Amino acid sequence: MVGVAVMRTWIEPVVAGSQVASAFYDTALLLVVKNYYNQTNTTAPSHVLEDAQQKAVSNFYIIYNLVLGLSPLVSAYGLSKLGDRIHRKIPICFPLLGYLGSKTLLLLLILLGWPIEVMYGAAAFNGLTGGFTTLWAGVMALGSLGSSEIKRSLRLIIIELVYGLSGFLGSMASGYLFIGFSDRYQEGTVLVSCSIACYAFCFLYSTFVLTVPKPAASCPAKPKSAEEVGSQLPAHTKSSNSNPVSPSKLILTMLFMAAILYDLAVVGAMNILPLFLLREPLSWNAVQIGYGNAAGYVIFITSFLGVFVFSKYLKDITMIMIGVVSFSAGILIMAFVRWTFLFYLETPWCTRHGSSLH
Repeated sequence: MVGVAVMRTWIEPVVAGSQVASAFYDTALLLVVKNYYNQTNTTAPSHVLEDAQQKAVSNFYIIYNLVLGLSPLVSAYGLSKLGDRIHRKIPICFPLLGYLGSKTLLLLLILLGWPIEVMYGAAAFNGLTGGFTTLWAGVMALGSLGSSEIKRSLRLIIIELVYGLSGFLGSMASGYLFIGFSDRYQEGTVLVSCSIACYAFCFLYSTFVLTVPKPAASCPAKPKSAEEVGSQLPAHTKSSNSNPVSPSKLILTMLFMAAILYDLAVVGAMNILPLFLLREPLSWNAVQIGYGNAAGYVIFITSFLGVFVFSKYLKDITMIMIGVVSFSAGILIMAFVRWTFLFYLETPWCTRHGSSLH
C-alpha cells in the first residue's frame, strides 16, 4: 500500500504522456497547414507554388506563435496563485484541459473542412488556460515538493530526461502515424486522435490518480563547533575595516539581458527551421519531419552528459559560454545545409525544444 501511495505522487506519467502528445501534434499541425495551403494554390506553377506555400505557412506560424506565446500572460499568474493557495494540481489540470480542447479543434478542422484560421482560436484557448508556462511550473513544483534538498536536482534531471525521451519517441512515430492511415482516413486524423488520447490520459491521471506529495523532511542540522560558528559571523564583527561584497547590479542585468537575447535567438531559429525542411533542397515528407523533430530532442541527452562532465572541471560562466558558442556555430552551419545527413550532424548541437508540451 505504501508503494502504491508513493507511485501516485509520480509526475513522470504526465510529463511523458503530454510530451508524446505534443510531438504528435507538432508534426500533424505542420503537415496539415502545408496541405491546406497546397490545396488553395493548385493552379500555380510548381516553383511559384513552393514560394507561395512557404510564405503562407510562415505567416500562419507567425500569428499562431504570437497568440500562443502572449495569451498565457493573462492567466498564468492567477493559476499559479491558485495553485499555491488552494491546490497544487490546479496549474497542471487547467493547462491539460486547454491542450485537450485546442487539439480537438484541429481534429474538427480536418474532419469538417474548417478554415485554418480556426487554429488561432485554438492557440488562444490553449494560452488562456495556462499553456506550457503554467503547466511546466506546476510540474516542477510538484516534482520538487516530495524530494529532499540533496535529491532534488536528481529528481528534476530525471523529469527533464523523461521529457526529452518521450518527445524523441513520439516524434519518431508521428510521421508513420500521419501517412500510415491516409488511405482510409483524411490525412492527420489518426495522428491528431492519438495526440488527443494522450492528453485525455494525462488529464484523467492528474485529476483522479495523481496526489500531491508531502514536503520531504530536510536533513537535520548538525551541531556546529566553535570554529564553524566563528567562521559564520558577519564580517563587521570580525573586522571593522572589511565590508561584505555584493554582486554587481550591472552584471546581473547583463546576465538577464543575455538570457533573453539567447532565448529569442533560439526560439526564432527553431520556429523558422521546419518551414525550410518542406521545400527544396531537402523537401522532407511526413516521416522525415518526424525524424527531424526527434533529432531535436537528442539535446536533452547531450546537454545532460555535457553538464554532468563539464561541471566537474569548469565554472558555470564557462559552461554558459560553451552553450552559446555551440548553438551559434551550429545554427550558422544549419543555414547552409543542403543534404539531410548534415542536418542530423548539426541538430544535437544547435537545437533546443523549449516549446515542448505545446
